[in-house]
Amino acid sequence: MGKRLMISTLLLLSVVSQSAWAGDPVYPAGTIPDSLKKNAHLVKRIDEQTVKVNDLTDIRLVSHTVVTVLDEAGAEEVGLEAYYDKLREIRSVSGALYDADGKLLKRLKQSEIRDVSAVGDGSLMSDARAKLHNFYYNVYPYTVEYSIEMRFSTMNWIPDWQPQDNISTAVEKSRLTIIFPENYELRYRSYCYEGKPVTTSEKGSKALTWEVNQLAPLRHEDYPVELYQRTPSVFLAPTDFEMGRYKGKMTTWKDFGNFIYQLNEGRDVLPDNIKAKVHELTDGISNRHEKIRVLYKFLQQNNRYISIQLGIGGWQTFDATSVAANGYGDCKALSNYMMALLKEAGIRSNCVLVKAGRDEHTLPEDFPSSQFNHVILCVPDAKDTTWLECTSNTVPAGYLGYFTDNRPVLLVDAQDSKLIHTPVYGMDCNEQLRHVNAVIDSTGNIDIKATTVYSGLQQDHLHDMLHSLSREKQLQVLRKGLNLSSYDINDYNCTELETPIPSIEEKLGIKGNNYATVTGKRMFLVPNILTRGGVKLEADIPRKSDIKFDFAYRDVDSVTITLPAGYKPESLPAPVALTAKFGSYSAVVSIKGNTLSYIRKVESKAGTFPAADYPELVKFYATMLRSDRSKLVLVKE
Repeated sequence: MGKRLMISTLLLLSVVSQSAWAGDPVYPAGTIPDSLKKNAHLVKRIDEQTVKVNDLTDIRLVSHTVVTVLDEAGAEEVGLEAYYDKLREIRSVSGALYDADGKLLKRLKQSEIRDVSAVGDGSLMSDARAKLHNFYYNVYPYTVEYSIEMRFSTMNWIPDWQPQDNISTAVEKSRLTIIFPENYELRYRSYCYEGKPVTTSEKGSKALTWEVNQLAPLRHEDYPVELYQRTPSVFLAPTDFEMGRYKGKMTTWKDFGNFIYQLNEGRDVLPDNIKAKVHELTDGISNRHEKIRVLYKFLQQNNRYISIQLGIGGWQTFDATSVAANGYGDCKALSNYMMALLKEAGIRSNCVLVKAGRDEHTLPEDFPSSQFNHVILCVPDAKDTTWLECTSNTVPAGYLGYFTDNRPVLLVDAQDSKLIHTPVYGMDCNEQLRHVNAVIDSTGNIDIKATTVYSGLQQDHLHDMLHSLSREKQLQVLRKGLNLSSYDINDYNCTELETPIPSIEEKLGIKGNNYATVTGKRMFLVPNILTRGGVKLEADIPRKSDIKFDFAYRDVDSVTITLPAGYKPESLPAPVALTAKFGSYSAVVSIKGNTLSYIRKVESKAGTFPAADYPELVKFYATMLRSDRSKLVLVKE
C-alpha cells in the first residue's frame, strides 16, 4: 500500500460526528492553520483509533478519520482500502464528502463500495479481499470522512500508530487508545513522542492513550532516516497470543521464533521420488557449497513463486510434499522446501523472517514484534554462511540483493531462534567499472563504444530488467538514463558473468549528434560522457534528519576520446581530488596528441551521519556536480 493515506484494515475506527450527518457545516478548510497547510497535500483533521482486546481471539478495531485534501497530489493519496480475510472481519463502513466550507455533499452508500479479491498477479489463491472506495471529487479543498469497524481473531499483530504516514501530511489531531484486560501485559515502543501514554483503569481493564496535535508537514530531505524515526510513532506488540489452535509468546525474539517453528514443524518431509533425486544430484559431490548450489538450481528450475494466503496460511507453510507435487509455493513454502532438500543431503538450514524492501534496512531490534513480510533461507556454517532467496528463479546461490540485504532478521530454530543480520555488500562488491572509447569528428558528432561491468547491488536493477523486460523495453529504459541530447543506440548487449558476486557486462554502441559544440575555431566538450553524477542539495535549509546511506559503492570511468585532427587544447578542467567522511571523488583530464584521457573515480560510504554534517555533504555533492559537467576547450590550429 506504500504511503497512501488509506483507511486500512490494520489501522482503524470510531464514531461519526452526529452534527455531520445532521447537515450542519463541519470541518471547514478555512479553519486549518497556515502553518499546517504550508507544504502539505493533506491535513488530517481527526484521526481517532481505538483498539479493544476482549481476549486473545477477539480484538476490535474502530477508526474515525477526517482528512482535508488540499490539491491533486493529496487526492491521489486518499481513499478507502480495507482488507479482510478469515482472520480479519469488517463489521461496518461509513463515509461522507464535504466541500471547502464543511457542508455535506454526499454520504457513502454501501452499494458504492467495491468488494474485490485482493489476489495479485503473483497469487494463485487467497481468501484476502478488499473493500475499496473513492469519492473522486476535484474541487479543492474538500474533506472526506471514513469510519470502519473490524474484528480480529488473533492479536499476533497489533496495528502500529503513525499519524503522519508521509512527509506531506499535516495532522491537527490524532489519538490512539488501546484497551485490554488489566492482567494482560501489552508492550509498546515509541519514537519521537514526548512523555508516556495516559493510563487509565476501569472495571478490570486498562487503557493506554497516545495523542498528538498540530503536526506540520515534514520538509523534504535527501537521504533521511526511516520515517518512524522522524515523526511520532508507536509500535505495539502482545506478550501471549493465539492463532487458530496455536498459542505463542512474543516477549523475546526467541519466543516469537519458537512460535513460528512450532507452527511449521514437521512440514519438511519430502516424497520418496524427490529424496531419490536429491541423492542422484549430490551423492557424488564432496564440496558442501557445491551441493547447496546444485540443489538451489534444482529448486529454481522446477518451482516458481506464487503467493498463497489462506487464513493461518499467511503464517503456516504449505508442506514440502505439496510443493514437490505442484511445482509452486510462496516464500515460506519454497524456503521450507529448499530446507527439506538440504536436510536430505545432510545439510542443516533455517528459515528466516525478514522485513523485505529496498528502504527497509532497520527495525526496532530491542522490541520483539511481528515486523516481517518475507521468508528467506539461511544455511549456517562456521566459516561461510550461505543465504538463499528461494522465490527467485534467476539469482545465484548465496546472493540476496537489495530486497533483503543488510538488515536484522529473525532466524527460526527449534532451540535457538534469534535476531541475526543479513550480509552487507561492501564497496568492493558494488562496483560500476566503465571503459569508454569515443571518436569525435570535426562537426562535433561522436561515436561511442562503452563496456561497463556492474556488480553486486549495482547490477540488481539491470538483472531484474534482463529477466523481466523485452529487449525493446530494456532499450526504452536505457535511453531515459543517457545524458545525451541527440543519439542513436546501434549496439546493445548484456552478459551475466560467472563471478562470486553477481556481475553483468554491458556493451553499448552509440552515435551522438552534436555532442561537442563547434563555434568558429573552438570546440567545447564534456569529457565525462556517460556518468554524470552528483545531486544538487538545498544549501540553506536547516537539516533535521540524520543522513543515511544504505550501501557503499565504487564507480570508475576510464574514457579515451580520439579528437579530430588539427585541434589543440586551449583550456582543460583542473584536476579534482576531494575526500570527505562520506567518501571520495577524483577526476583528471589529460591530452596527448589527438587522444584525450579522462579518469573519474567515486567512492561512497554506507552509514548514518549526524545532521550537523549536512553542510559538508552539500559541498561534496556540489563539487562532484560541477566537475562532472566541466567542459574543456579545443582550438583549431
